[in-house]
Amino acid sequence: MTSSSDLTSNGGSVDTARPTGSGRVLITGGTGFVGEALIPHLLAEGYECWILTRQASKAAENTDQLHYINALSQLSTPLPELVINLAGEGIADKRWTSHRKTQLMDSRIGVTQSLVEHYRQHEQCPKRVISGSAVGFYGNHDDELLNEAGRCHPGFAHDLCQAWEEEAEKFENLGAVVCCLRIGVVIGADGGIIKKLKPPFLLGAGGQIGTGRQWMSWIHRQDLVRLIIHVLEHETVHGSVNAVSPNPVTNSEFTRLFALQLGRPALLPMPSFVVKLMFGQMGDELLLGGQRVVPEQIVRSGFEFTYPELEAALQQSLESHK
Repeated sequence: MTSSSDLTSNGGSVDTARPTGSGRVLITGGTGFVGEALIPHLLAEGYECWILTRQASKAAENTDQLHYINALSQLSTPLPELVINLAGEGIADKRWTSHRKTQLMDSRIGVTQSLVEHYRQHEQCPKRVISGSAVGFYGNHDDELLNEAGRCHPGFAHDLCQAWEEEAEKFENLGAVVCCLRIGVVIGADGGIIKKLKPPFLLGAGGQIGTGRQWMSWIHRQDLVRLIIHVLEHETVHGSVNAVSPNPVTNSEFTRLFALQLGRPALLPMPSFVVKLMFGQMGDELLLGGQRVVPEQIVRSGFEFTYPELEAALQQSLESHK
């Protein structure tokens, strides 16, 4: 197992494969926290973007290079040769009732099934498919470092991610190269975990969750956007890719640095029994559990992180509150 310090220094062999170049790309989840940051970068790199969205009003923003569509039937043919599949309801937004679990499954697996079937019906094959997943694929772990071959523990998060990856891998039957990004907690201004934690911390009501010893694998949104484009353009990157910083932290360290950047105390911890009472299985798996994940494959491919350390990532994301 490669250590996190080895990964930070970009040790080992580096993939110097030439990029595949720009082209037409179909994107799901393009209006989400990551997608809205990704699209401008794709356009700047010369890609023609087709974004599948339920927001009918977005069509007013269409240009020669940017196309918002509400159904796959609106795609021009030949179909885009690249697919970035990030669609999915927020896994930590609500308590995991049976109905909510179905929503989480359908918003990921259902959308991916539709993509595969659309390409199959048109007897076409995308060149590369990048599909979302999450570090929850590994289930809850203690201090073990987890690369892409890390062992998995059971749980709903694992089942969800595994089913999503397996559905995306059906593109391989059509001849596509598939990359599944196991994404960690995304750090970025005014969205994701920052948006959720900032209000209570600003009020002095923040604190660690449970024991605080659970690991948090994270990535700055700017790095995630760059990573997605890197994977899109490097042909030798394939299979599972841990989309996380090389330096995961414990929840207690995350809490300390978050409070420090806001200049607020973090004196109100949330005990484990309160988390379980309020959030049930979702709280037990996502808030009290964790994974110490390292991005072995992406570092081996030559990718370098702009924000490998959490303190700098939080500082950039919270700089308006300094």
